[in-house]
Amino acid sequence: MTATELHGFLHGLPGVDQVGAEERAARLATRSIKTSAKAEAIDLAISMVDLTTLEGADTAGKVRALCAKAAHPDPSDASVPKVAAVCVYPDMVETAVAALSGSGIGVASVATAFPSGRAPMEAKLADTRAAVAAGASEIDMVIDRGAFLSGDYAKVHEEITAVKDACGPAHLKVILETGELATYDNVRRASWLAMRAGADFIKTSTGKVSPAATLPVTLVMLEAVRDYRAAAGRQVGVKPAGGIRTTKDAIKYLVLVNETAGPDWLTPDWFRLGASSVLNDLLMQRRKLATGVYSGPDYFTLD
Repeated sequence: MTATELHGFLHGLPGVDQVGAEERAARLATRSIKTSAKAEAIDLAISMVDLTTLEGADTAGKVRALCAKAAHPDPSDASVPKVAAVCVYPDMVETAVAALSGSGIGVASVATAFPSGRAPMEAKLADTRAAVAAGASEIDMVIDRGAFLSGDYAKVHEEITAVKDACGPAHLKVILETGELATYDNVRRASWLAMRAGADFIKTSTGKVSPAATLPVTLVMLEAVRDYRAAAGRQVGVKPAGGIRTTKDAIKYLVLVNETAGPDWLTPDWFRLGASSVLNDLLMQRRKLATGVYSGPDYFTLD
């Protein structure tokens, strides 16, 4: 597909009804679920968490502690499911891989000059290859928002395709940084662009830009993966990241997934929560359902 054809395709997608999307997301957010279903939803949400540390002050010790929590979120309760993955910077991948050996938990690495995406293509590919060589099973790349917003969709497509190739066996999550895309129409276009270029997952945000994940934006992305599977026969996952802090928040996203994309997406293989802070609240709510009393936020380890 030529650059002109790609531009025509993306601008030929149906426009997003902003009011309708926001009203539907708000309506779904009010859905209540039964106590028995809530227990299942909490465990499902825990199993979907990408436990993340992406700070300049990260140390090997901090990463090992995070990996221990990922494998045993509540050491006093072996019935608590493990999380989906641990997400770190490329230089911490080797540490995470060693700490999680045999656990079945994925190691995700941000790459491509996260979070800005501002680097030469050679550096972005080297970043990706180094993380995969160190053992990363998932790569979270950021798109060039400057190129996207200036209409250079072909450049964004080429970068995603090249990074996907550099991933080898690792799965590729493409971060759209929806807080910088300005409109729901742009979110839909960026979602389709990433999927056509080979993304295994589309992700809302780096968590470094406000706003991060929102329910209406995630609704638009879920509609996109649903429609893309119908058109292309390939299923793509979705990961909202940033701003998801409570069990209520997490359950709202699960309802949104079920009602928009459908139950096929309600597994850690196809839906992730990029929200480390939500894990402790999920654990507190889980213990409250089981015992009738709150444990308090300091009962569980702080990330």
